[in-house]
Amino acid sequence: MSERNHLDWPFFEPRHADLAQRLDDWAAQHLPDAHGPDVDAACRALVRALGQAGWLRYAVAGTAFGGAGDAIDTRAICLIRETLAQRSALADFAFAMQGLGSGSISLAGTPGQKARWLTPVSRGESIAAFALSEPEAGSDVAALRCRAHLDGDHAILDGEKTWISNGGIADFYVVFARTDEGQAGDKPSRGISAFVVEADTPGLEVAQRIDVIAPHPLALLRFRGCRVPLSHRLGAPGEGFKIAMRNLDVFRTSVAAAALGFARHALDGALQRAIARRMFGGVLADLPLAQGKLAQMAVQVDQAALLTYRAAWQRDRGGATVTRDVAMAKLAATEGAQQVIDAAVQLWGGLGVVSGHPAERLYREIRALRIYEGASEVQQLIIARELLKEARR
Repeated sequence: MSERNHLDWPFFEPRHADLAQRLDDWAAQHLPDAHGPDVDAACRALVRALGQAGWLRYAVAGTAFGGAGDAIDTRAICLIRETLAQRSALADFAFAMQGLGSGSISLAGTPGQKARWLTPVSRGESIAAFALSEPEAGSDVAALRCRAHLDGDHAILDGEKTWISNGGIADFYVVFARTDEGQAGDKPSRGISAFVVEADTPGLEVAQRIDVIAPHPLALLRFRGCRVPLSHRLGAPGEGFKIAMRNLDVFRTSVAAAALGFARHALDGALQRAIARRMFGGVLADLPLAQGKLAQMAVQVDQAALLTYRAAWQRDRGGATVTRDVAMAKLAATEGAQQVIDAAVQLWGGLGVVSGHPAERLYREIRALRIYEGASEVQQLIIARELLKEARR
């Protein structure tokens, strides 16, 4: 694995270095390099393993509900995702979705809601999912159309959600739907509420499983007269958009960390290939062009690490907004990792495009990170908006 010199940076405390080392030791023993064709079964097994080993405690908030702390430690979840991503993309996915899927409950749930849903998530006994995106509302979240009609002490959900990770295997979904709390003239984001919908609720259907280039559980959900108790609503009525954005703000930083883990894996493999591959009377590493690629890869890895852990550190400090820092980290880490992995494939040559080869898998696995939880173009808009806001003060 790559050297962990970055753990000496002032962004971290000694406990973070200890966490990363313990997880790396565990992952080396327990995580396979690849999974079999049954991705659902592999994902369930990984959730159980991560829960039993105690790593999922870091994905939820509240020691009374199984969490490692009373608030989510952003640096910890980033280190966990980076470490898991270096070993297994699906293990990283399993960890991340337990956090993102239950994060709204960590942020806005009542003690009763947290006890009911967070505790089994932290143990790997329950699988969570975050249901926000729709066929016509991806990056433009405020345009969502799924509705929740209030009927006494219940809400009746109608509509669709798509690109839902853990769709089809989740035990519950945190669903965002437009309700009746908005008033004329309000912003489109007003009047959205969040509900926990358990997977066996009548009216909830897994309408379609979605296959993508890096397989993981993914589905389109359909709600038809899905009756959910108002006791399952998270936070105040009409505050769902704020809850979703707060949740994404925490876990978007960790997407950068996962990309960093992929990039480190690619760089490690490329270095070993360059040293071992004999050609032109020497080895690949002797060629200036190969050295140039390796140098560029190393720079991209370090700049991604600096931006990622600056953003995580800023989040954990609290205080000033970190929106721009998080957007910069995700943009630089995901775009940079794509370039690092592409260079690794080039250095591996023909082997790099053989199905199942580590470089080929990384090439498929990195691509989605440039889209989900805010596409790169959206991150650019966020960064520019924050820069202009500052300039106009």
